[in-house]
This record gives sequence, structure tokens and C-alpha cells, in this order.
Amino acid sequence: MDSQPHAPTLDQIAVFLAVVETGSFAAAGRKLGRATSVVSYAVTNLESQLGLSLFARAGSRRPQLTEAGRAILSDTRGIAIALDGLLAKARGLTGGLEAEVSLVVDVMLPANRLVKALDDFRRHFPTVALRLEVEALGAVTERVLGGRVAFGISGPLELESDLLVRGPAGSVKLIAVAAPDHPLALIQGAIGANLARDHVQLVLTDRSPLTAGRDFGVLSVKSWRLADLGAKHALLLAGLGWGNMPRFMVREDIKRGRLVELNMEGPGEMLYALHSVYRSAQPPGPAGAWLMERLSMGAPSAAGKEFR
Repeated sequence: MDSQPHAPTLDQIAVFLAVVETGSFAAAGRKLGRATSVVSYAVTNLESQLGLSLFARAGSRRPQLTEAGRAILSDTRGIAIALDGLLAKARGLTGGLEAEVSLVVDVMLPANRLVKALDDFRRHFPTVALRLEVEALGAVTERVLGGRVAFGISGPLELESDLLVRGPAGSVKLIAVAAPDHPLALIQGAIGANLARDHVQLVLTDRSPLTAGRDFGVLSVKSWRLADLGAKHALLLAGLGWGNMPRFMVREDIKRGRLVELNMEGPGEMLYALHSVYRSAQPPGPAGAWLMERLSMGAPSAAGKEFR
């Protein structure tokens, strides 16, 4: 083999990834609609271009990646994903507006922010249909990853994936609240974690395996898990526990005395970071990109801004 590597073609990269994905030259040929010999020839040429042996063929019925093959796998996938993204963006720009924009938003996103953005969207894109879903925590990103929606506005989720593009979309302030007659609401002075953990905490959870077994802001050893923020709000008003809620959602309850903001020790207020998220291989079209930008507050520094 030539000791000096040369740039492979995009077709060679596609064939290489097809063999890795399917596990054999024959299966890759079926996937690509090519003869097995053509696939084998493309891989051989790729190895010659790079000056590397990518598959160990001897002594195995299925080609196995060599150490060099494993080393370049991530890079070749990155090239393929970048190309998919380029082609998808070009299709969106040349194909005109989408017939429909589908999105999913985190339940913590303030309703007034959502309503204002959708009202503006309706005026700017009167011919584009809209499909909106509301989920919690990891379920937002799961819907995006599954290709069910074009983009999402997600809460905090520590998920690194080259399949996703994320951007800042502001934050929501969370405060601890309880009904006025709840034992924690009757405490004078700061409430320590040792006192809070002895009372039932109402905790928002989700239906996604992406955050299975993970807790967000949980102090109490006694907790009720709820997948619906509205149900959590109702139980707080009924005095069945205490919990963290978006300030904008309970502001009127506090004003009218239906809920009390708890004086918790420590930082007290928490910021629930929001992010825009979409699949790197299929970015939103013109109308979807416009709406995603509007929901993200339209600025790179949106992570430092708070929804009220």
C-alpha cells in the first residue's frame, strides 16, 4: 500500500460504514443495491487511499475491524453526518417552506412565551401546519432522536451525541413552595435539608429511559413521582407535599395566599436551563428554524436569560 494517505471519496466512506453497520460485504451490497464484489473493491480502494488495513478478513466468516479501522470509524461517521446535514439544509433552502412544522417543548417552558412565538409563527407562515407536543425532561430529546419531531426545546439533559445539535434557549427559575398550612410553611426562618427530607416531596419525572433512575433537585427521602406538571401543581395546592415549581406558574398562587414560597437553606432558587435540540442530519426547514430561533429568544447568550 502507498505509505502516503490520500483523501477517500464520499462513496468509499459510505461503503465502509455500510459494511460496519451490516457486518458483511454481502449485506452491505444488499443495502446499497450493489454486487458484493463491487463493495469489496470499494473497501480495497479505500484501504489503498488511506494506506491502512481496515478489516481483518482471514480466519473469520465476517470482516472484523482492525485497530486502524476502529480508530477512523468515528471520523468517518462524522463526515457522513456532516454531509447529511449539508444535503438536508440544501433541500430545506431550495425546496421552499415545509408543509408542516413539528416540535416538542419541555413542560417547564412558560406558556406565554410559547403562545407569543406561535402567534407570531401563524402570522409569518399562514400556510404551514403545526404539530406541537409537550413532554418532560428526557422525553423531549427522545422524541427528537426518534425522528418524531423536527426540533425540541428541552430541559437540562447530560447527553453527548454527534446525532444532535444543541443551543441555548434561556432558563426558568424554580422555587420551593407548599400550601400555607403545610408544616414546612409554618417554620420560622430558613428550612434546612434535614427538615425538608422528612416531608413528602412532589417530584416531576418523565416517561423516557434517557433519565431513568436520575433525580433532579430531590431532597426528601419520601417522594411522590409525577409525570404531569399540572397534577403536581394540584397536589401542592391540596397540601399533599412540597416541591419545586416554575416561579411564573405559581406567582398568582403566592399572591393570593394559596401557596407559600419556602425559605430553603442554600441557594434557594434554581435555574432550569433550556436548550434547543435537533438532529444534525436533518435540521429544521426555513419555517421550523424561524420558530426554533424565536422560542430560543433569538440570541446566542439566551442561556443567561430567564423566562418570567
